[in-house]
Amino acid sequence: MGLDTIKAALPGYARDITLNLDSTLGTSTLTPTQAWGTALACAVAARNPLVLREIAAEAVGHLGPEGVEAAKGAAAVMAMNNIYYRAKHLIGDEQYASMPARLRMQFIARPGVDKGDFKLWCLAVSAVTGCGICLETHEKALRGRGFTREQVHEALRISAVVHAAAVTLDAEAALA
Repeated sequence: MGLDTIKAALPGYARDITLNLDSTLGTSTLTPTQAWGTALACAVAARNPLVLREIAAEAVGHLGPEGVEAAKGAAAVMAMNNIYYRAKHLIGDEQYASMPARLRMQFIARPGVDKGDFKLWCLAVSAVTGCGICLETHEKALRGRGFTREQVHEALRISAVVHAAAVTLDAEAALA
C-alpha cells in the first residue's frame, strides 16, 4: 500500500520515477509533515486516482486528519488561484493587476496547520499547475518565514515526481 503500490504500477520505462519516489519522499530533508503534505497536495492537483489514493493512505500517518484536510485545502484553493492569477498575468494588461479578485480564500487564513507548511504546499501545487506568479509569491513568503532555498527546492522535487507518476499512470490507463 502507499508508495509501494504506485511504484509497482509504474511501467519499466518509468524506472527513474520509481527511484525518485524513494529519493524524494523516502529521504527528504523536509519534516515528514512538510514532505507528505507536499506529496498529498500535489497528488490532488495531479488528479490520478491511484496516485492520490495511495499517497493519501500513507500521508495520513504523517499528517493526521488536520494535516490531510489542510493539504487537500491547499490543492483546492490553488486550483482556483493558479488559474485566476496565471490568466491575469498572461493577458499582460497591467490594468487587470489592480482589479480585486473577489474570490473567497478564507481557508488560507486558518488552514489548521503551520502556515509556513501550508504555504509550502501551495507553492508545490503551483509548480504542478504552472502558475509563475503564484510560485514567485509563495517562494517570497516562504523565504520571509525563514524557509531555506533547499526546503523550497525539496518541495519542488516532490511535486515533480508525484506529477510524473500521475502522468505516467494516466498515459498507461489511456493506452490499455
